[in-house]
This record gives sequence, C-alpha cells and structure tokens, in this order.
Amino acid sequence: MNFPILSAIIFIPLIGALFIFLTKGSQKSIEKNSKYVAVFSSIANFFLSLFLWYSFDSSVSTFQFIEEKNWINGFINFKLGVDGISILFILLTTFIAPICIFSGINSIKFKIKDFFIAILVMETLMLGVFCSLDLVIFYLFFEGGLIPMFLIIGIWGGPKRVYSAFKFFLFTLLGSVLMLVAIISIYWITGTTDVIKLLNIKIAQEYQYLLWLAFFSSFAVKLPMWPFHTWLPDAHVEAPTAGSVILAAILLKMAGYGFIRFSLGLFPIASDYFTPLIFTLSVIAIIYTSLVALMQDDMKKLIAYSSVAHMGFVTIGIFSLTKQGLEGSIIQMISHGLISAALFLCVGVVYDRYQSRMISSYGGLVNVMPKYALVFMIFVLAALGLPGTSGFVGEFLILVGVFQKNILVAVLASFGIILVAAYMLWLYRRVVFGRIGSNEIKTMLDLNRTEIYIFASLAFLTIFLGIYPEPLLNTVDVSINNLIDKYETDINLNLTKTNN
Repeated sequence: MNFPILSAIIFIPLIGALFIFLTKGSQKSIEKNSKYVAVFSSIANFFLSLFLWYSFDSSVSTFQFIEEKNWINGFINFKLGVDGISILFILLTTFIAPICIFSGINSIKFKIKDFFIAILVMETLMLGVFCSLDLVIFYLFFEGGLIPMFLIIGIWGGPKRVYSAFKFFLFTLLGSVLMLVAIISIYWITGTTDVIKLLNIKIAQEYQYLLWLAFFSSFAVKLPMWPFHTWLPDAHVEAPTAGSVILAAILLKMAGYGFIRFSLGLFPIASDYFTPLIFTLSVIAIIYTSLVALMQDDMKKLIAYSSVAHMGFVTIGIFSLTKQGLEGSIIQMISHGLISAALFLCVGVVYDRYQSRMISSYGGLVNVMPKYALVFMIFVLAALGLPGTSGFVGEFLILVGVFQKNILVAVLASFGIILVAAYMLWLYRRVVFGRIGSNEIKTMLDLNRTEIYIFASLAFLTIFLGIYPEPLLNTVDVSINNLIDKYETDINLNLTKTNN
C-alpha cells in the first residue's frame, strides 16, 4: 500500500485538534463547530482503522504497512508498522475515542473547545504507541500521553483534581525515567533502537535482567500492578467521565502491550527469570484489590479497583507464555476496554443527573430508569465473566494457559473471580434494587437517545465477541505463535549454553 495509512490514522485526530484550535467566532459557534470537527475526525479515523484491519494479512507474522523516515540526523527513525497484536489495540483506541467525545458533549460544561483538543491529541499519542517500531518514538508517544491526561484530570476533574492530576503525572513519569535510561543503554549495546532489528538481535543475558527491570518500572506503574496502583483510584474518582473511560479502556492497555512487545520480545531470558515475581504480584492484585473493592462506597473507586484486579489476570496470562494465556490476555484487554468504558459511563449517567457517586445515595433505580438498569446489568455481568460475554472468553483462556504453567496460581486467580462476582453484584443490588434513596431520584430521567446509542454499541461488541471471538483470535494467532516460538528458542539456547 503506497498510501501512508498508519501516519494518517495517527495524525487525523491531531489535524482535527488543530482545526478546533483555529476555530473562531462567537462562543456558541466555536463550541458547535468544535463538536462537529471532533466527532467527524474521530469517526473518520475509526472507519480508516477498520479499512486497515480489512487490508491486514493475518496469515503472516511480519510487521505490515511499514513506514520509515530518518529523523535527527539518522540517529532515530520515525518507523511505524503493525502486526496482529498491535492492530487490535488500534481498533480499540479509534472505537473508544468517539465515545469519549460524545460523552464530553453531554457532561462537559466549560472550556469545551479545549476539552475536545485534549481528547484528540490524546488519541494521536495513544495510537502512536501501538504503531511505533522505534524505541525512542515509542517512548515519546508513551510519555506524551501524560500531558493531555494531566490536563483532562486537572481542569475538568472533581474537587481534588489538582492533587490527583499531579499524583498521576509524577507516578507515571518517575516510573518511566528508568525506561528511558534502558532505551539509551540498548542503543549503546546494540547500536540501534529499531524494534524489528532488536527482535532479531539476542541481547546478552547479563544486560537483560537490568533492562527488563527498567522497562518493568514503567509498565508496572502504568498498568498498574500492585503495589504501584495507588494513583489509579484517585485519578479515576477525580477525572471526568470521558477521562475515566480513556484511562481504563486504553491508557492501561499501553502497558500490557509493552509487556508483550518489549519485555517478552526483547528480554526473553529475563522474562522467564522474573515470571514468579509477576505471578506473585498479579495474584496479590487480584485478591487484595478485589477485597478492597468490596469495601468501597464510591462507585468510581470500586470500578477502579476492579480494573487493577482485571489487569492482574492480564499479566498472569502474558507471563504464562502459553498460546491460550497470551491470546486470552489480549482478548481480556480488549474486553476490559469495552466493559470498563461502559461501567464508567454508567456511573457518569447517574452522576450527571444527581451529582453523587456514593452508592448509598441511590437505590431503586430500576423503578425510575429501567433502560439504565438493563444496560448496567449487562456490563456488570460481563465484568464478572458471565459466559456469552467477552469477559468470559478472556478469563477462561487465561486460566487454561496458566493451569499449564502453574496450578497454584491458576487456583488462586480463580478465587479472584468469585470476589469479582461478589462486589459487582453487590454494587448492582444496592444501586438498582431496594428502596428509592430520595424524592429527587424519583424525577431522574432515563437514558436519552445518545446514551442509548453509545451503550448499544458497547453492549453489541461485548456480547458478539463473547459468542464469536474468532475475528480477534484469527488476527492475533500467527503473531502469538511467532512470539512464543522465538521466546522458546531463546530460552532453549540459553539452557544449552548453561548446561555446556
């Protein structure tokens, strides 16, 4: 394909943001035009990403649609490309971005123009992460996303937005400093930061352990893994609904993608060595944060802690290094992107009407908002992994993969599923059933047309992928097989050297 489709997908939102920035006129006309530009550019980008998926050849494991330009005197290459793993995250990002924009149209009341600029710039930076085939370019996109998210939380967030924004920024920035040092070290060791070349270069074992830990410091905070997760509940609670959606649906997945692409791909020996550490932290995350979620009285905080638990499943699946575990982790990340987005939107719907996130403020919503009660039920059941939803497919494959590697870890993770069911069903019971909390709740309006369309699209994908996950599995199958084959080859070569 001669057309630079990846560059187009990355920079269309940025061009839309530039148009919004240059919009002039009365305040009303600026806000109206900003909405049109944001909606058009984000939806156009989604359809372009669908065309990318349609044009993608899932029968080969090599990177496709490669674009390359020398940058900074040949020291860094602006290199883009996708394989079966990264293309699914591109689709998730371009699908979620319009939903965030529609959510902002309903809930953001001031600096609307600036809000849409921040969302579109954020989309560009997230897409750049999944398309980058150079470590320096990856790092720039990976860290660049901190700035618009910092602004989204700090400007349009709740009463403690400034504290939460700075906590989010400092945690994730400090975690990534070591990754930057590691990238510079990789260039010093190998003479390149080209990901394709690095995947074919066997980095010496003595370097792998420190480099793995440096990348881990960044990915563990961003995912987030226990005990590096403390910034996430504060960020979610104070962020506006659209900010929470982006944070849970896509931003966390950048770290999961990083574990697969770089930790496993570049440092297989170190990944094998540190697998017990990952399993330990992941099991603690699943059980501990599920118990913490049971104690929450804030809906957003409960869902935030549930995200940490679900990401625990992702990391044990990734480091199981089995086909089922890796494929399950990718499906779990895609599924969690849809389900967590919907759950935060569900909280946003009642917050916009009643200005409270406290579970105790509600009750009996099924009597006044039956459509909302139905939608909320679908995503609560999907979050606890009900068969027939995408949440079940991901968790089932992960557990099948982990059982092959470590039975104890699989059993403990399975116990976490019981806890997930406990806190999600208890949340639903307290909010939707029982007595109506106050007279004001009796006057709350049910879902409007825009909200119905948003939830319908998320529900359709959640159920469709739960019944027929084949499109996702077919896309990642060859790339996952190639990753596992390379990993096992490197491990076996290292064992041979050690024995000799």
